[in-house]
Amino acid sequence: MLKEKSMPVYLYRGRSRAGTEVRGQRQAASRQALANMLRREQVKPLMIKEKGRQRALFRSGGRVKPKELAVFTRQFSVMIDAGLPLVQCLESLGQQQENRAFQSVLQTVREDVESGASLASALEQHPRVFDPLYSSMVAAGEAGGILDTILRRLSTYIEKAVKLKRAVVSAMVYPAVVMAVALAIVLLILWKVVPVFATLFASLQAALPWPTQVVIAASHLVGHSIPFLLIGGFGLGYAFRRYYATPGGRRTLDRALLKIPILGGVMRKIAISRFSRTLATLLSGGVPILESLAITARTAGNAVVEEAVFKTRSAIQEGKAMAETLRDSQVFPPIVTQMVGVGEQTGGLDTMLTKLAEFYEDEVDAAVSDLLTALEPLLILLLGLLVGGIVISMYLPLFSLIAKLSVV
Repeated sequence: MLKEKSMPVYLYRGRSRAGTEVRGQRQAASRQALANMLRREQVKPLMIKEKGRQRALFRSGGRVKPKELAVFTRQFSVMIDAGLPLVQCLESLGQQQENRAFQSVLQTVREDVESGASLASALEQHPRVFDPLYSSMVAAGEAGGILDTILRRLSTYIEKAVKLKRAVVSAMVYPAVVMAVALAIVLLILWKVVPVFATLFASLQAALPWPTQVVIAASHLVGHSIPFLLIGGFGLGYAFRRYYATPGGRRTLDRALLKIPILGGVMRKIAISRFSRTLATLLSGGVPILESLAITARTAGNAVVEEAVFKTRSAIQEGKAMAETLRDSQVFPPIVTQMVGVGEQTGGLDTMLTKLAEFYEDEVDAAVSDLLTALEPLLILLLGLLVGGIVISMYLPLFSLIAKLSVV
């Protein structure tokens, strides 16, 4: 006799007729069957998902790139604007996704919406794909009947965020990679090349000038200590990550990053651009200002800016003006506080923040370009001095020996 297959277990969240929230889990043949069961019990389903499904999905390494999310959002807005039903849009967009993880997420969202959940509540179940900003904007769009407009704004925001992230990568990764390559070359020369010259000088009993002695001493240190240097490097990297994961460590390092000459200015502009664009997008979508500031703070990308935004939120709750609090934080330049003040007085804060975001995005592009233009020759010069200095120090004793032989 064949064993009957057990029904899947679903987690659900709903609202009773009295307005109280109901949560739990039950076995059911399908999502729709559970939704019908809850409605018979006079519970409006808000979310239904199969237990353990999303956990298994992300354990397999599935990840959705911001560019994929931006393309999906823009296509979604076009389909909603064309008047297609929400479930049909999600089904069509899910089927055409090449990313299996994203396809599975969209299928789950479609099933939740079919079961009676709102789109925003369905998206909230996947925070690793749809962050709080995304789901809050969608909720505002659903409430105001302007979902297509909100999705269009979201796609623009994500595209701008991707561009800004590329600027961060260009500003920080390029010099780091060049310095890492330079360090690897110097270590290789000290480990493998310099010992050959040291053996030659010892056999010739040549008098060594102090630059050569320093390089040979460094070579001995590297040759005997390279395993410890590697272990120490990994240990320092791990300790740095652990320290940065703490609130105090993150605040200290982010504050130090903003004070680095040249690079600190670029990072400040990037943080202000992200702050302006995020807050403008949320406010223009109809999200309340306190909620908008909370989301903006969490997505600021810098602990100093995050702290300043949270202080601004608290000050607004006390009845103070945003521009005044931003000015007191000493994190934002005068142009930001002035334009925010004008926006508050005229009722066009989202418009002013959008103009600020566009201004600082152009500033970031120019600053990153200038930074890379200035860093490239400096890094090449540094690499040349390091390698050239080692090579010259190794040839100095040879010049002395050749001079003595020519005299003889």
